[in-house]
Amino acid sequence: MDSYRNSDPRPPIMQGSPPAMVPPRLDWDRGPWNRWAFQHIREFLPTAEVWRGHGHRRRLELAEVDLDALPVEDSTGSATTLAGLLDETYTDGFLVLKDGRIAYERYFNGMDERTLHLSQSMAKSVTASVFGILAGRGLIDPALPVTTYLPELGSTGWAGASVQHVLDMTTGVRFSEEYTDPYSEIGQVDVATGWKPVPPDSDPAFQWPSHMFELILGLKEKTRPHGEAFEYRSIETDVLAFIMERVTGKRLPQLVSEELWQKLGADESACFTVDSAGYAVADGGFNATLRDYGRFGQLILDNGGGVVPADWIEATRNGKHAPDFNPSLPDGSYRNQFWIEDPRSRALMCRGVFGQMIHIDWDTRMVVVKLSTYPDFTNIAYSVATLKAVHAIAAALA
Repeated sequence: MDSYRNSDPRPPIMQGSPPAMVPPRLDWDRGPWNRWAFQHIREFLPTAEVWRGHGHRRRLELAEVDLDALPVEDSTGSATTLAGLLDETYTDGFLVLKDGRIAYERYFNGMDERTLHLSQSMAKSVTASVFGILAGRGLIDPALPVTTYLPELGSTGWAGASVQHVLDMTTGVRFSEEYTDPYSEIGQVDVATGWKPVPPDSDPAFQWPSHMFELILGLKEKTRPHGEAFEYRSIETDVLAFIMERVTGKRLPQLVSEELWQKLGADESACFTVDSAGYAVADGGFNATLRDYGRFGQLILDNGGGVVPADWIEATRNGKHAPDFNPSLPDGSYRNQFWIEDPRSRALMCRGVFGQMIHIDWDTRMVVVKLSTYPDFTNIAYSVATLKAVHAIAAALA
């Protein structure tokens, strides 16, 4: 089945009683099924609440500008409008904050301001921001070995790695992030987290992990010395989360609630998906509203707002640049679970597969959030066109 854009007629996924079309458990995150699933995670996966608490809601004042007709380039480099690009790139929600005020906000595909949307790997940056809070209190020292906090990992590929290596994804642990291979380590993450069942044609002799820590303990091999090179591997974030849980005695949803979500003035409680052992999936299982993702980005732009240490954010903006870093970020780098667009602006980015993005730029005082449901895990042309559009928006609002 083909996917569909916002301007196309929608197939009746989960409509009717009983519904005529139910997403298959093996492919709920692929198009077209993800167009429903990313907004309805709590209906088919176990989750744990990230409570917003009883505190204030950070008011986002309106200073709206109609940018629908703003000239931008589409994914082929041809002329289009911002509205056209948002349609082409399977957008569910799009928000622009300029100087902390809402300049532009659009919802599609049935999403509204109270809808929780799956973050995918933007969850890594949320998790790491709480890590930065704990490190700022001296509860965790990134310079120490991982085994200081998780001695069980002494028999794994993380033996000898520092916590900072894990933060920057520069450990040498062997882990394949090949999304289309169900037997890759990231494919095993899908099973360990409960996101996917064991593939029906699976080799009976293959030992599938029953939860995330079991998977981590099974990663015994290294492919290179720790600290030698960056390699994007989702499992590193989960190691960080287990360190956080170990030193605090609290589970991740409680930590994110108490240390971050209750303090940034969220509109809605968020949630994490959880595995069979109750572990919240730190590397991609976080869900929140469009505006609350914007509030998180604004908190980072405000140099932590007294919540996340300002020196942690400054250090995060100083990643080590590498030539041809990433096809969609050729001048980019990675630090403390955030992407850095380039060494000039040092703008931070939270990114997730299927088109999730928070772009945080100090030069323009702008935060842009895009929640999407690409048909495929990645689309370089969509990502490049979106980043160009962010810069066009900045110029229009300057």
